[in-house]
Amino acid sequence: MSKVKVWDSILFKRVIKVSRPHRSLLIRGIVLTILLAILSPIRPYIIGKLVGDYVRVGDEKALLFGTILVVSILVVESVFLIVVSYTSSDLGQRVVKDLRNQLFQHITKLKLKYFDQNPIGMLVTRSVSDMETIADIFSQGILVIIGDLLKLVGVLTFMFYINWKLTLLVLIPIPLLLISTNIFKRAIKSSFQEVRKQVSHLNSFVQEHITGMNVVQIFSRENVEAKKFNKINQKHKKAHIKGIMAYSIFFPVVETLSALSIAILVVYSIWSISYGNVDYGTVTTEMMSFILYVHMLFRPIRMLADRFNTLQMGMVSSSRVFELLDNEEVIVQKSKDELKSFKGHITFKDVHFSYDGRVKVFEDLNLELKEGETVAVVGPTGAGKTSLINLLSRYYEFQDGKIMLDDKDIRTISLTSLRSKVAVVLQDVFLYNTSIYENVTLGDDDFSIEEVIEAAKEVGVHDFIAQLEGGYQFQVKERGGVLSSGQRQLISFLRAYIRKPHLLILDEATSSVDSSAEELIQKATKVITKNRTSLIIAHRLSTIKNADRILVLDKGKIVEEGTHKSLLKEKGQYYELYQHQFLREENIMIKESI
Repeated sequence: MSKVKVWDSILFKRVIKVSRPHRSLLIRGIVLTILLAILSPIRPYIIGKLVGDYVRVGDEKALLFGTILVVSILVVESVFLIVVSYTSSDLGQRVVKDLRNQLFQHITKLKLKYFDQNPIGMLVTRSVSDMETIADIFSQGILVIIGDLLKLVGVLTFMFYINWKLTLLVLIPIPLLLISTNIFKRAIKSSFQEVRKQVSHLNSFVQEHITGMNVVQIFSRENVEAKKFNKINQKHKKAHIKGIMAYSIFFPVVETLSALSIAILVVYSIWSISYGNVDYGTVTTEMMSFILYVHMLFRPIRMLADRFNTLQMGMVSSSRVFELLDNEEVIVQKSKDELKSFKGHITFKDVHFSYDGRVKVFEDLNLELKEGETVAVVGPTGAGKTSLINLLSRYYEFQDGKIMLDDKDIRTISLTSLRSKVAVVLQDVFLYNTSIYENVTLGDDDFSIEEVIEAAKEVGVHDFIAQLEGGYQFQVKERGGVLSSGQRQLISFLRAYIRKPHLLILDEATSSVDSSAEELIQKATKVITKNRTSLIIAHRLSTIKNADRILVLDKGKIVEEGTHKSLLKEKGQYYELYQHQFLREENIMIKESI
């Protein structure tokens, strides 16, 4: 990612543009901030007058009126502060909600290639942590900075009006404060950038290792991975400590400079009374007002460094989020034609495909699946079997040639329409941490529980589900961890069947299940493949024998084609594959039956 400039006006305008739907909140906040900046400097001026003019002479009526006025201003200030604080936070959260929705929708449209190349933890950081930092632009950045700057202008205006000479003396430590603030700003910016970087690393590491915890434990890598995590965590701690050190030095420096201004004020006041022939009441008024003004002056300057860093870091996070939003690795839809009457006839014509643009998976691939036909595809690892699924579902884009569904080019069909006609049952089944019913319907209210039960009975999985505690409301936990691989596979079959797809794709759906589960899956396969075009990435012998046609893929080319019996007679690659793999499986099945 390109480095964000100290101030990027284009990026800032884009951030503000995101807040347009909530401009009324922004305008309200700005108006109240301006009013607050006008009111705040009035209070010290009145207090100085009260002490210098009325307390000294004992004018009780004037003192009472002045006190009521000061308290009234203080109450109004407090109300304005509450409203501004709530408005700015509300604005920030509304903007982030909209932006987070937009980002998530964009992520769901990215090509799978993007997820192959980028860690999931990074995307989590963009969607969660970076978003909260963007919220700070509005809740702790823009409005607060505007308010502090206006307050500074108001305070200085009153100070110069009261006594311009004294004002210049009081401002002597300001250059030192500005230099300190600039050093602090750079230090805290560097610290924050490092913190964001380490947070992203932490998220990526934790997400990856929790997902792959079975691998960590199987290979006894607990201690090794814990040491790796400790190193990343140590870097995260150091980045935070660097920021804490900057704060712990900067704030005492500011307090010291503030005390220096007060000391100059006191010395000047004593000198004015002793040698300047200035009225005691005037000195008292000025001294009282200026003490309050000095605190009002130094506090915003002290906080501005922090506010500007908050704004800058929000801009850094914004650039990361917008960079992801601007990512064009999405599947381009030339048109949005609906696939209304798909019969199930599929044709690959001279298809060229590569994942990385260098190594070719398919070159001049020609393949035809007839309506209602069940075709099994076998071949060695890397032959291109799974790539057929990726192209048919448009998870990846092919570079040349055509894929026709009946008489329509697949690239002219809307993704929603295409994928509503295609159902894929993968070898590695993903289940959400919810009920079986929710996992089957995927939250689609069009499917009632009665329809799901009826479909389960047709597929032959109802008995297995009914035996679970709660039946279809049984909670499968994260990734379906409380179910066996065979049970998860059966649920995925039901998920596909209930949608009545025109094209069914099974990706080695029985490769990792035991014999008893495979028997149920084979029965389910016969039901869901009946009267529909089916493409089966074959691994088990039983699946291949039932196919109408078997294709042997090798290095992206169809080298053999036929039925199970005809291919065995040819004694080619399929025969060798059968001898090395499938015959061994058959012997195991025979031994198990004995």
